[in-house]
Amino acid sequence: MPFPFAGAAPAATEGIPVLHAIVLGIVQGLTEFLPVSSSGHLILVPWLFGWNELNADPNLKKTFDVALHIGTFVGAAAYFAPDLKRFARAGLHSIATRSVATTDERMAWLLLLSALPGAAAGAAFEGFIERELGQEWLIAVMLIAFGIVLAVADRARGKRQADAFGVRDAALMGMAQALALSPGVSRSGATITAGRWLGFERDAAARISFLMSLPIIGGAAAYRGAQVLFGDGLPAGTHGAFAAGIVASGVTGAAAVWGTLRFVRKRSFRPFVVYRVAAGAVVLGLLATGLR
Repeated sequence: MPFPFAGAAPAATEGIPVLHAIVLGIVQGLTEFLPVSSSGHLILVPWLFGWNELNADPNLKKTFDVALHIGTFVGAAAYFAPDLKRFARAGLHSIATRSVATTDERMAWLLLLSALPGAAAGAAFEGFIERELGQEWLIAVMLIAFGIVLAVADRARGKRQADAFGVRDAALMGMAQALALSPGVSRSGATITAGRWLGFERDAAARISFLMSLPIIGGAAAYRGAQVLFGDGLPAGTHGAFAAGIVASGVTGAAAVWGTLRFVRKRSFRPFVVYRVAAGAVVLGLLATGLR
């Protein structure tokens, strides 16, 4: 049973209504960096409102999801532009000198290292993840379970700063990022949780998590974008919706990075835990009662 304004789309392109694209762009931008699972929300929101146009074309759905990630990548990259410039210069200098002598040089390589587990897992299990892990009940369970894990980890008395990020941290947080390929786990939630377990302060764990997202999101977007560019391109009539979704996800992604870092400097991750548990319970309740 669709919810009251399900499917409403006063302005639409063929295939994807522009209103839906904007809403999903906002959802993606916010939930990519808030520790609440963007992939889970991109499945749950259309399911909740009965928006089925993307489910009818899995290839279009995958392409649209990647387009939204391009938006969040651009938004986060704009926020972290000064850091990225430093890391890029440091990385090139490290290659030229064949050494890793500074904090920026170390961070540049470690961020790339942290992306390897997620990239490998995504390439190896992409089909399985799409077929088996996108069920609404499983997303709800993951929201609740990993919300509780985040709550436990957030009780740790972390004192480490972002510049203490090392090889062991990159490997463990990278594996946590790979685990988050399952919708409902949350990429930022998993990496922040791992960061808190490893003794990082809240804002340091969040900052590292957001920086870690850039290589993995950028790599996935570049790969899928090349497939679209050298393939059949976007379906006719979808360009406006894609553009609207990308802009919405970029603006809200940058806002989510800024807001989250500002929030956790003085507060805990408890509000996000409460939201995850409540959202998961609502989804399970809707499924149990047959309302959706």
